[in-house]
Amino acid sequence: MPDPFREQIAILYQAIEPPVIDGQRKDAKPGGYSDSGADMGVALRSVGCTLVTPVADPDPTSVFDWVWPDTPDGIDAALAAGATLLWANTVVFDGHPIEAASRRAWVVSADPRTMQEVDDKAATNARLAAEGLPVAGSWVVDGAAPDIEAQLAAFAGHLPLVVKPLRGRGSQGVSVARSVEEMIAATRAIVAGGKFGTAIMIEQFLPGQEITITVMPAAAREGESKPFALPPVRRFDQHDDVAPYNGDVPVSTNSAAMTGEECADPAIVAVTAACERAAAIIGIRTPMRIDCRQDATGDYLLFDVNIKPNLTGAGRPGRDHEDSLSTIAAAAIGWRYADLLVAAIRGAWTNRDNIA
Repeated sequence: MPDPFREQIAILYQAIEPPVIDGQRKDAKPGGYSDSGADMGVALRSVGCTLVTPVADPDPTSVFDWVWPDTPDGIDAALAAGATLLWANTVVFDGHPIEAASRRAWVVSADPRTMQEVDDKAATNARLAAEGLPVAGSWVVDGAAPDIEAQLAAFAGHLPLVVKPLRGRGSQGVSVARSVEEMIAATRAIVAGGKFGTAIMIEQFLPGQEITITVMPAAAREGESKPFALPPVRRFDQHDDVAPYNGDVPVSTNSAAMTGEECADPAIVAVTAACERAAAIIGIRTPMRIDCRQDATGDYLLFDVNIKPNLTGAGRPGRDHEDSLSTIAAAAIGWRYADLLVAAIRGAWTNRDNIA
């Protein structure tokens, strides 16, 4: 296990265009998570961690002063500058350059193949449901199929339903359809947008309260033997029953950590345990986040597994309201933003033969 205060840390951002996987893709985030990368760098330096940056004296207001591209050349440059630990604050996939880099340095990243698999929302939900976990029901259709209208009409008895890209990011492209016509229009809009591909996930609509649960890898806290959850964060002020994209509305304005009394509710206890078990099944190496919502009976179901949660945080100029859902959850147990990041570093891994 690396010592966060002895390693030379370089943070990577998403410079590689996401690949097309089985005809589908996960749209790149504008800026490639460089904003959160800079937040992370400033926070880590503030508690005594050593950052390896592209410029000698990085400006807290200039995001690219703090981060390196996740390309082979970018990684090589970071290592040549002295980095001993690479934080891949990006979406990785099978064959991503971080795999080769893990033979040269410590890495904070999800396993690339695992992330690629988990980003298939339908397959992930099916896997967890097969393990007995409470997961929202879902179906996958080809939005470009000639008979797509007839296919969607067959779901009329299940309305309302959620329509989303199979490999989406956040709430982009997500909507609730309350009629077959709305379902058809939403499907066509996703396909016409060209960002995600044509595979569309039709999902059970859950009418109750929405929460999100961050789960940390066991290595993030001394004495832990399995993944552990931070307190759930309650979401509110949804737009048409969908939490707005955090790039449009900061989550700090529509989210709050649940109190100890709320966390003691049997339904919350049950879904928290389910999320911890899901993380163990997946085999997480970094913090992950699972969105959950109550069904009509009051039980919480898992509906979206995010193996690369946003990790923005307040601290840089103009970023006072940019705490992420995971940062909010960490604050509920007394962790500062930097404490969350240091805990994540303790879960770093490497494929080097000899570890110093």
